[in-house]
Amino acid sequence: MNIRKIKAFIGVNVLRLFIAITFIFLLVFLYVIFAKGGKMISWEFLTQSPRRFMTEGGIYPAIVGTFWLTILSIGFALPLGVLTAIFLTSYAKPAWLVRIVRVAINTLAGVPSIIYGLFGLTVFVQLFKFDVSILSGTLTLGVLAMPMIINASEEAIKSVPRDFREASLALGATERQTILRVILPTALPNILTGTIISIGRVAGETAPILFTAATFYTRLRPTSVFDEVMVLPDHIYALMTEGSHAAKQMPIAYGTAVVLLALVLFVSGVAIIIRYKIRKKRKW
Repeated sequence: MNIRKIKAFIGVNVLRLFIAITFIFLLVFLYVIFAKGGKMISWEFLTQSPRRFMTEGGIYPAIVGTFWLTILSIGFALPLGVLTAIFLTSYAKPAWLVRIVRVAINTLAGVPSIIYGLFGLTVFVQLFKFDVSILSGTLTLGVLAMPMIINASEEAIKSVPRDFREASLALGATERQTILRVILPTALPNILTGTIISIGRVAGETAPILFTAATFYTRLRPTSVFDEVMVLPDHIYALMTEGSHAAKQMPIAYGTAVVLLALVLFVSGVAIIIRYKIRKKRKW
């Protein structure tokens, strides 16, 4: 066995070891969460409002609030993110300006979420007078998710073979028609992959919505985008840090964590199914 084969053997097995360690940590994480919170899951827990200082009842208002914030923020960020990626890959000039914009986007992707919360508080809550509401939280989370969606969309568009663009233009299609009918449909599965990652982050964020959308307690469902809402991450935080009945509230917090994981997996699963169907339809 030569040196090259030895190095390849070692490298492959080190990667397998890291994958196994990651998988073990994932199993331990899921076991702890579901072991402590799974017993709380019931129809009443999912459909009732909290009662008796959040020591009884369910988390229905928090489920509704989290669902609407996640869907609306992705609905706001996805079109803008994709359009920005199209502009950067097809229209933006000169090159130095494009590089500056990309550096700014990458910098925003690494900004701590608490900074986005302060930004949303200053701009959407106070400056635009949206107050603490679904609208303020949606816009804040949308701004947070946008850099990830832009980067994922840009890479997806770049991965489309250049021959596709050139063939479309050679057949007489305009640049706009080429982008809409050739580039975007081909890149869409990879764009959805980046969107799925964004969904997970948006649904689990606490700091941005703490200042812009979340309320400590409500029994009511939101009736407009100007209502404040309970959300699952903030509800977990409140139960674990601000409650005075830890013995009763900790199981509810773990049960809420199980529901939050399930909600993220559900929304991500829907996106994965859509991506699979699009990829299967576009299979050559």
